[in-house]
Amino acid sequence: MSSQPHQQPAVAVKDKLYKRPFDLIVLVLAHLLLFPLWLLLWTLIPLAIWLQDRGPIFYKQTRIGRGGKVFTIRKFRTMVPDAERMTGAVWATLRDPRITPLGRILRTTALDELPQVLNIWRGEMSIVGPRSERPELHAKFVQQFPSFGQRLAVRPGLTGLAQVKGEYNLPPNEKLVYDTEYIRRMSLWLDIKLITISVWNTVVGRWDRRAAKKDRP
Repeated sequence: MSSQPHQQPAVAVKDKLYKRPFDLIVLVLAHLLLFPLWLLLWTLIPLAIWLQDRGPIFYKQTRIGRGGKVFTIRKFRTMVPDAERMTGAVWATLRDPRITPLGRILRTTALDELPQVLNIWRGEMSIVGPRSERPELHAKFVQQFPSFGQRLAVRPGLTGLAQVKGEYNLPPNEKLVYDTEYIRRMSLWLDIKLITISVWNTVVGRWDRRAAKKDRP
């Protein structure tokens, strides 16, 4: 697969020097200081997913990252098996009927994203940055909003300004506003702040509360 899918123009890389060392330091400290918690999560979540419907534990997706490079992520599966067999690549909605009861909990706490830590270790992602998109959806959004490709100037992140401030199903043009703001303001202090907020949201399960209010009939 080409590292520049859909022949998109090259984007200047703007990652700052602190990003990669900071990511590695945070990951090492988190695993050393919270090892029992990591062990518990990596044991209970896969077991619960398997017991729910005996389906696959992980869900694999192709994403587009910094400079248009394509890579593969894995997430804990939150939907019924083969959920996209009929629909193809589409965004999930908050009340998507394909989401399992356990999957709804994992999404609310963002624990379904946990396996992407492996992508951070490999340098394909950062802890903080724009949310990575699937290549086909990215190409569609670039056609609608040509400046959407500016998000590829930095590594995609596990969390970020759009993920923290925006709603669950944030439209791509609004996501672009947050992401370009993050790229412009990117700093060590901002990353620490966004990580702290994200951890708090995971603990109290507030990731899609604003979206839930908006999505009510």
